[in-house]
Amino acid sequence: MVIDLNCDMGESFGAYALGADEALMPLVTSANIACGYHAGDPMVMDRTVRLALRYGVGIGAHPGFPDLMGFGRRAMHLRPEEIENYVLYQVGALAAFAHAAGAELTHVKPHGALYNMAARDPEIARAVARGVARAGPRRILVGLANSALSQAAAEVGLPFAREGFADRAYEPDGNLRPRHLPGAVLTDPEQAAEQALQIVREKRVTASNGESIPLVVDTLCIHGDTPGAVEIARAVRQRLERAGVDVLPMGKFLGQ
Repeated sequence: MVIDLNCDMGESFGAYALGADEALMPLVTSANIACGYHAGDPMVMDRTVRLALRYGVGIGAHPGFPDLMGFGRRAMHLRPEEIENYVLYQVGALAAFAHAAGAELTHVKPHGALYNMAARDPEIARAVARGVARAGPRRILVGLANSALSQAAAEVGLPFAREGFADRAYEPDGNLRPRHLPGAVLTDPEQAAEQALQIVREKRVTASNGESIPLVVDTLCIHGDTPGAVEIARAVRQRLERAGVDVLPMGKFLGQ
């Protein structure tokens, strides 16, 4: 069994420090780095790329809506060509920082509202996929397992990484439990570790109503802004490795 552990990083900007990138980076295998629209800035992008390179962590772009005040978690109703070009712009910027550091950009994961809308809406999913494809060939597109983004990636010839979540609760339909509902975010490290192992080993997850639902993934996300994120990441990685799961960057086992 093999799995990637990804984390959203580089979300500080200007005078504002967010997340615990220094402590999280040694515990994960792929970093999704904010590109300046929902969070991040050029100084943070450069620093985070170099931090990932130091620990052998896969470098990915984390493009979002141009919504700094809302942290990219507010839905924006844009034309498909706007979404496509916003994605292209952000991926290109992060790719330039990776190239300057002597590294390669291996994957792209949309952020927040863009991620959720692309999971449900085929037109938005295709716009995201086109933006990623235009930025460079064969980069892995990361999205919710069984979502519209999977088909969109196939249409433009991109590898797709099916994503699950160690620190988020699931609804019976396979979608993530909305953040405004109780229990949506798992803050107990042992609970998150148990869910991660269940997903990887049993290819299923227990939904918020107690129902067991199928879930096959290539990568598991640990949110850097979840309370106790470092403890969660450490518990998840230790639980997986003790169970004999190989924890590797997605670029090591998904098509490039």
